[in-house]
Amino acid sequence: MFALGQICRDVRLLLGQTRHILTVNSARCMSKAASQPEPSVDENEVVSPTFVNRNPRNLEQMALAVKDRGWKTTWPHREFYHRLVFARSQHHVTAEVFSSSSPIPVLSCSTKEWAVKQELASTRCVAASQAVGEVLAHRCKQAGITRMVYRAIPWQYRSEAVQSFRTAMKDGGIVLSEPRRKYIGT
Repeated sequence: MFALGQICRDVRLLLGQTRHILTVNSARCMSKAASQPEPSVDENEVVSPTFVNRNPRNLEQMALAVKDRGWKTTWPHREFYHRLVFARSQHHVTAEVFSSSSPIPVLSCSTKEWAVKQELASTRCVAASQAVGEVLAHRCKQAGITRMVYRAIPWQYRSEAVQSFRTAMKDGGIVLSEPRRKYIGT
């Protein structure tokens, strides 16, 4: 009889533990978040109407941004994202990169700068033009500007200083032309 009573207690204890395990597992299942239905493919492809482009140069780099055309009779033409201007005065060489949206240069380099001037024998020679081209190309790469328009006046274009400047810019990884604007049909 003693053995039968012990077996009954063991069975009750075992059933009580399994009942406790079942209630804990069911409580765990209840606390889990219900699974969400899978969104349809059409919802994933919809662009939010409140999208804000935080990279202002993104459309420019894809050649989708609008270029201001200006009048056909104006010179220099205004159809560019960035324009390179190279100027030589009696004493110095200067190069500036302008954005289409601002009359203030985005980047510039000149032999007036002490760091450039101290490395040169003369601030107007061909070597000065090459040095300005190398420094400006490096600054453009750091700023993320790799393409720009450069249209030299034809009688200045043949100059050896202008040619060395252009070569230094190209060797620095700058492309001196911009892609044509892409028009996307609707």
